[in-house]
Amino acid sequence: MATVGQRSVRALSYLEIAGLLDRSGIGTSVKHQRAALDPTDIEVVTSPWNGDHPVSAVRSKLAGGRFFEDVDLIHCNMIGPGTIATVHHAKRTDTPVILHTHVTREDFRDSFRGANVVAPALGKYLRWFYSQADLVLCPSEYTKGVLESYPIDAPIRPITNGIDLDRLAGYERFREEYREKYDIDGLSVFAVGNVFERKGLSTFCQVAQQTPHDFTWFGTYETGPSASATVRKWTTDPPDNVTFSGWVDDIRGAYAAGDVFMFPARVENQGIVVLEAMACGTACVISDIPPFREYYEDGHDCLICGSEQEFVDALERLEADPDLRQRLGENGKATAREHGLDRVGEQLSDIYRGLVGGEDPLAIGAR
Repeated sequence: MATVGQRSVRALSYLEIAGLLDRSGIGTSVKHQRAALDPTDIEVVTSPWNGDHPVSAVRSKLAGGRFFEDVDLIHCNMIGPGTIATVHHAKRTDTPVILHTHVTREDFRDSFRGANVVAPALGKYLRWFYSQADLVLCPSEYTKGVLESYPIDAPIRPITNGIDLDRLAGYERFREEYREKYDIDGLSVFAVGNVFERKGLSTFCQVAQQTPHDFTWFGTYETGPSASATVRKWTTDPPDNVTFSGWVDDIRGAYAAGDVFMFPARVENQGIVVLEAMACGTACVISDIPPFREYYEDGHDCLICGSEQEFVDALERLEADPDLRQRLGENGKATAREHGLDRVGEQLSDIYRGLVGGEDPLAIGAR
């Protein structure tokens, strides 16, 4: 167990509404945090409530016990009422607070029906919310700049979401099964993740209409009242060469089945799926947005495209040049290893110890 002086460090890693977010990028990021800390000597608890549930906590309080778990630091990953209650308790007990930025006004837009109407009010709320932290963690320098523009009244430190390389082990053996399952033939272009317009849905489909390849988007999408008009349009009447898989039983099958990973996202804070594709040695074609320029290098571990036509041209290059696909894939594997959970765990444990020990958050971030 980690110690500060003679005192052990017990940290709360909290994801509100975890069940609803299990299949999301937020859920994946929190799994990465916890897995990264597992081999360290930080003791991690995942619920703020004594007894793991608010009802149990109330019973404990009525019996003279504690309502909240006794921890040295809280690290929260969502923005709802349970998190606010936990942060308020931390303030009352002088417990250091880390708030992790998975939600911004910018990446909330073009997600669900009505999201663009709500986004301005959300921005005002997030400005107040993130300012409650002793330290705000975010996935990229780009996101740090977004938060500073609100502005946030708290120190901000970028840290990669990381990638769980073990989660992808053995992906190769799924190739034939998943190509047959989704009727994939020839050079396969694919994306992974929840289907949103901000992730480049329209560009994905419009590029598909200009090429002969099979395009597959592996991931869930909304079909009910919350679905945006754009998502409903493309998923109900896709181009002939585009398949939307819905829920995928084993994500390794998606990465095994595809040959070129195309991710034309309009807004991302980092893009875990890009790292996952790279870890599988897949040539990646991605959009020209700040966090991708920050983490990836055009022509080295990916091709970066700034327009629909550039995506079409990039796919033509990759089809004609198998050596380029292989080179990008091998370099991408090296990039993914730089974001391994071992490095994330070292950074998080260092940050936790520093905050509990009373160090300046900006000094910790500068190490």
